[in-house]
Amino acid sequence: MLTNLDLVELTAFRRELHRFPEVSGEEVETARRIVAALTVLSPSKILTGLGGHGVAAVFDSGVEGPTVLFRAELDALPIEEKNSKIDYASEIAGKSHVCGHDGHMIMLLALGRVLARQPVAKGRVVLMFQPAEEDGSGAKAVVADPAYQEIAADWAFAIHLEPGRPFGYVSTVPGLINCASLGLTIKLTGKTAHAADPEDGVSPARAIAELIPKLEALGTGGALDEAFRLVTLTHVQIGEPSFGIAPGDGVIFTTLRSTHDAGLEGIETAARALAEAAAQTYGLGVDFEVTDHFAASINAPEAYEVAIKAMATLDVPYGDAGVPMRASEDFGVFGWGAKAAMLCLGPGEDYAALHNPDYDFPDDIIPIGTAIFERIARDLLGSAQEP
Repeated sequence: MLTNLDLVELTAFRRELHRFPEVSGEEVETARRIVAALTVLSPSKILTGLGGHGVAAVFDSGVEGPTVLFRAELDALPIEEKNSKIDYASEIAGKSHVCGHDGHMIMLLALGRVLARQPVAKGRVVLMFQPAEEDGSGAKAVVADPAYQEIAADWAFAIHLEPGRPFGYVSTVPGLINCASLGLTIKLTGKTAHAADPEDGVSPARAIAELIPKLEALGTGGALDEAFRLVTLTHVQIGEPSFGIAPGDGVIFTTLRSTHDAGLEGIETAARALAEAAAQTYGLGVDFEVTDHFAASINAPEAYEVAIKAMATLDVPYGDAGVPMRASEDFGVFGWGAKAAMLCLGPGEDYAALHNPDYDFPDDIIPIGTAIFERIARDLLGSAQEP
């Protein structure tokens, strides 16, 4: 059980993390703070530098059994915080914890306090503080890290706060929970010319004008079923803002989205083919760059059943409101080698949306998330105090 003192201390630490956000790949000080908080709990082992700045604390019973991993994220967002309601706003210009990752970390630290006082009876618990979730690179880097093999999970669980749901309500389903997605940059290169003599250059204007509707036609959304595809153009630029220069280059940013990894690969292949054909038609060079690549997040039926059993025991309301989601989350990578489930915990139906500049994690939800995690751990691994 968490005590009142625990909650006071954990809330203060959450607000400290909130004041000093670090974006994907830069989580040096955040990781250091987490290691310091974990060290006083005397886990069996603390691993650092996983997949970059990742940190994992292992609570090992010493008795053979499964490894159960609980995941939180270290990184913040490149968003300027604008929140006059709090006195612990970000002190780092242009960066903020407006996705709730500071609170996710605290729920794991709270679980660590409980496990330190009452160990599991068998197997081990891994508290995984993962870097670089926001750009989709962190979970893949952690799982690919050779050091991860010594703590590889049999079961994996995560909680993400999701506004728009009643306070304390959990949305989850078996199967798809978050879509696969990637950002594809298409760069077209020609030759500039004087605006009075555009025929002396090679402009990407016609190619881009033709590509926009063709790319969008590759995925128009719809129901989140096997056939779902969505292509969203997020940025288009041709040449420079000048009246005297006919453009010689252009760029398209587009986000591709599918309910499964194979579908995402198919959209990317088709998008590249369209761009290459347009470049050839108009005598342009073409290059591609992939960023923010997220695998689909799939809830294993077995992990889903474990999670809903825990919530039923705790009288935590749950259902399928708002899930699965079009939005992406790289937690699914942990499900490649484990039975995994993502739970979406509601802070209130009228709560500020994620990534809004005035979003802040509600500290009074910490005990609920922690209790769910602990119940899952006890159901799978028992308690050392049990006969």
